[in-house]
Parts: sequence; C-alpha cells; structure tokens
Amino acid sequence: MSSKGFSLVELAVALAIIALLLAGALIPLSTQIDVRNSADTKRSMDSIRDAIIGFAQANGRLPCPANGGTPAGTVDTTTWATPVGAGAEQWDPNNNRCYIVFGVVPWTTLGVSETDAWGRRLSYRVAPAFADAISLNTWQSRQNAVPGTFPSQVAPFRQSPADQNPTCPPSAPPLVAPFVLSPAPALSSFALCSLGDIAVFTRGDSTTTAVPLGSALPAIFISHGKNGFGAWQTNGTRLNPIPTGNDEAANVNGNTTATPSGGYSSWAFYSRTRTPSAAGCVDPSPPPAPQSVAPPCEFDDIVVMISSSALISRMVAAGRLP
Repeated sequence: MSSKGFSLVELAVALAIIALLLAGALIPLSTQIDVRNSADTKRSMDSIRDAIIGFAQANGRLPCPANGGTPAGTVDTTTWATPVGAGAEQWDPNNNRCYIVFGVVPWTTLGVSETDAWGRRLSYRVAPAFADAISLNTWQSRQNAVPGTFPSQVAPFRQSPADQNPTCPPSAPPLVAPFVLSPAPALSSFALCSLGDIAVFTRGDSTTTAVPLGSALPAIFISHGKNGFGAWQTNGTRLNPIPTGNDEAANVNGNTTATPSGGYSSWAFYSRTRTPSAAGCVDPSPPPAPQSVAPPCEFDDIVVMISSSALISRMVAAGRLP
C-alpha cells in the first residue's frame, strides 16, 4: 500500500497562503503598536502637564527647559556659567531667569519620564514672563523684556516677538490703552493679566491655511511622534532628518512667528491630524489656486498646550495669585 504525500505545487500553494495570512496579521500588529505608543505618550504628556503646573504652584513660576543636547547621566559644564545636569531646568541663578526658553521638558526637575513612547525627548517652550523670579516684577510678555547681557539671551535665548495685548503693566496710570490693571503678584512671577507669547495653529484637510487653536499661551510641549524628525535623543544628538520649511520644522526649531486673528505676534507651533508623507506637499502657505490644492506635508507630532486661564486658575487655587 503506497502513501500519498503533497506535491510540490500543493506545497507552494500552501506556503503562499501562509505568507498571505502572516502579512495580513503583521499589518494590524504594526498599527496596534502605533496606536499604543500614541496612547502611552498622550497619557505621559498629561502627567507632564500636571507636573509643570504643580511646579508653578510650588515655586511661583513655570520651570525652564532642559538642554536637549546634554547626554543622559552627564553634566553640562561648558555652555552656561553654572553647571547643569541632564534633565535639569536651565535656570540662571545669578540673574534669576532661564538660560533658555526653548529646549526639552526638564524631566529630572519635574520627576517625569525623559522620553515619549518612541524613546525621544519632548520639546518644551515657555514664555519668559512666566518663568523668571518672583522678585523681578516682569510679568508681561514683552519684546524687549530681558536685556541681552548674557550670551544665551542672544542665541539660543529668544525674547517675545511682540508685547502682549492688552498690556499688563507693572506701574500705575497714566497708561496708554489698551491695558489691564492687576494686583502686583507677591507669590508669583506672573500676574492675573499676564499673557504668553506662544500660539498653536492647525490646518484643514482641504486647505493649507493656518487656523489658530490656542493663543497667548505660557507654555507648550511636544512629542515629535513616530518619525521623530529633529527630536533630541537621550545621547544628546538630534534624530535626522531635521525638518525644514514645514509645520514639523516649526515645532522643532521654535523660531517661526505668526499673528493669530485679533492677537499679537507670537512664536508659532502646529498641531494637526496625522498625515503621511506626500510628494509636492505644502505647509507654510496656500497654493495659488483652488484647483491646484497641494496635500499637507507629513505630520505626526503630539502637542500639549498650557493656557494662561488654566494656569492662573490653578495658581489662584494654590494661593499664589492674586
């Protein structure tokens, strides 16, 4: 009695079916990993937001950024007048203000995670008026609020692009309108009428026109998502490629300005629906005609905003204001 086995054709067909099944299983798994990493990062960023506001409630000011270029476990002894360890806020003890206002989340100062779910540090910008000493009485976002006496105040330190409006003067009338009078804060570096110098924009699906999501923000922080382009890594280097000329570039470099409708010139950042890489994409400006609308450029950043109203209400609850 002879035994019957599989022919080569049958084995080939079986292997092809198995390969198709495996390929079908791998695609959902990859998607599940992306969804999980995004969810984990958003939860971590919620905790970071609470830690930043908690720091302000305890210290009367927002924390300064950390230096993204300092490798984990080392101390920067050359950039600033005072050595600063990796993850520590870049605080200038001699002048009672930040060495820098754009860097990464100061994870050791706040006691939070150093990285997002993809293993990269989170960018962080703070308005100078919200992060200086209580005693300085500079609680209004102003273009020339900080003299450029220390090298870091020229580069990479950046002042506000414009004075806040309405103004929040630390002096008594007579004053030029529009302005808001507020009690001088005794336990906070900013007042009830303080506004930030940061704005966050988004873009629609069918146009590249920027629409404001939030304005006059005291602080924001950003995960640069799965692609991580331009994000600081734990070894103190940036992940290539570093974006140029699009919304992810604005989030990485922090040197783009824009004026929200009814507002004043601010540092501009972007928060959009996740979009894949596309040829001929356009972010900074709309195309010349509706019939030639270009697709938006690749974007997967996650942006968390801290508003003046939310921060000030928590400061009032903590007894730091008015």
